[in-house]
Amino acid sequence: MGILVLLGGAALLKGGLYIGKHEGDTLHLMQIVFRMADGQLPHLDFMTPIGALAFWPIALLVEAGLGVGMAILWSQVIVAAVFLPIVVWVASSRLSPNTALLFGAVVMVLLLALVHGEAQRSVSISMHYNRLAWAAAFVAILAALIPPVHPRSGLVDGVIIGLMMVIMVMIKVTYFAAFALPVVVALLLTEQRRALGWAVLTGAFAALVITAFVGFDFWLAYLGDLATVAGSEIRAAPGDPLTAIMGAPAYIGGSLLAVAGVILLRQARVDTGGLVLLLLLPGFIYVTYQNFGNDPQWLILLAVLLLALRPGADKVMRNGFGWPLREALAVTAAMALALSAPSFFNLAYSPLRHFKLDTADYTPLLPRGGVHSDLHSTKLRVERVFARVALDGPGTMLERTRPPEDDTALPRFRGETFDHCSVELGLPSVMDAIVRDLEEAGLAAGKSLFAADIFSSHWLFGDLEPMQGGAPWYYGGLPGWADADYLLIPLCPVVPDVQARILSQIEEQGAEDLVEIRRTPLYILYSKG
Repeated sequence: MGILVLLGGAALLKGGLYIGKHEGDTLHLMQIVFRMADGQLPHLDFMTPIGALAFWPIALLVEAGLGVGMAILWSQVIVAAVFLPIVVWVASSRLSPNTALLFGAVVMVLLLALVHGEAQRSVSISMHYNRLAWAAAFVAILAALIPPVHPRSGLVDGVIIGLMMVIMVMIKVTYFAAFALPVVVALLLTEQRRALGWAVLTGAFAALVITAFVGFDFWLAYLGDLATVAGSEIRAAPGDPLTAIMGAPAYIGGSLLAVAGVILLRQARVDTGGLVLLLLLPGFIYVTYQNFGNDPQWLILLAVLLLALRPGADKVMRNGFGWPLREALAVTAAMALALSAPSFFNLAYSPLRHFKLDTADYTPLLPRGGVHSDLHSTKLRVERVFARVALDGPGTMLERTRPPEDDTALPRFRGETFDHCSVELGLPSVMDAIVRDLEEAGLAAGKSLFAADIFSSHWLFGDLEPMQGGAPWYYGGLPGWADADYLLIPLCPVVPDVQARILSQIEEQGAEDLVEIRRTPLYILYSKG
């Protein structure tokens, strides 16, 4: 409760959301929220692999009239308040008081933080859904692996576990796929069979209720979006390779600690704990691999589980090296806490950093956002436009240093090759300038455009309309192309490789009917004839 009041209050009292990075991700979030607030459904009306529940609380508040910045902050506080009695129920019935407080603090911090993790201090709402999914996974795993001290019917525990699994499905299926089997095995081995039954019934009932509201096609469309992303060469895994997440210098310490925890639990004859932890480890690694930043936030849960599963103080058990196993597990937990400390403390005091920042350095992300002007980013990142450009093109005196394969990877369209340029800072200003120019030319009102780039967020900045079936973040294919009125080719995109892929696919489908209707230093616009 103290953390909820402190961190939630610090966030809300600022009066708006002030981010320090990830403007493109934030525009992606705003697109989805605004479309849902307008009555559209993810997967059916637009493409995204992220589940509806990740955005639904924010969209409800936006629909009720809040600015998107305050809606994001209030949604986190409301979700944390909903989680609070659940966390108290699960932790107090299974853990010692100190371990229960640690677990409760971890879950509340995950829900109320204003950064996705890692150790970079800038405030960011990007990937907020990962934090929520981790919180649900932590509750489900703890409730399944650590049985209550006093046996009971299993009804409440089963409902809680079932709801947590539904939350994972409806936020990011990766978490459900990674942890469903270990949770089921843990419930069986700890003889919480009634809880397992209630969990299955809860999940089935939730699925029926959701289907009643959105229809069966929703699930098919959801699976289709997931399949598209899984097969995407662009965003299938936004970080280090899977082998690196297991054994690279930044991660091998955590992996070895988890293995050590399994061995020590087995030596302490905590066979169920050791087996389930072994089953959890591949899921921990895979989810970390799937999440941007590859932040192993499971390490702090590992510490809680090892502390909770230790033999009692009255049981003096030693392994073959003579180590007292209760103390050995405590040391392993302490090491896991130490490894997780940079990320956890970054999460924990991000709302306090947000409260103390100087708003004079910030400007609205949407310059004509009206009530939604309560979401700000730093002036440097919004108003200054920096780009990465190639200096070894023709006529630069550096032509001989340019590898020949670079030219073959450049974006091309209808016989025209675009030199390498990518926006580094100032993406909102670039999009705003393009939309204002389209409006002045009388080309924007009621029209939708397909941008040959990773983002098609231009409609947030003016009179344009979103594409039916479009993708707020590009993962592959041509989502929304059939509904678009225009093709927009930014001459300095965010990701040139994505632009090259999109233009190639459009030409493969046939670009003969496209008519160039406007060319400026920032973009080329084609009408679909």
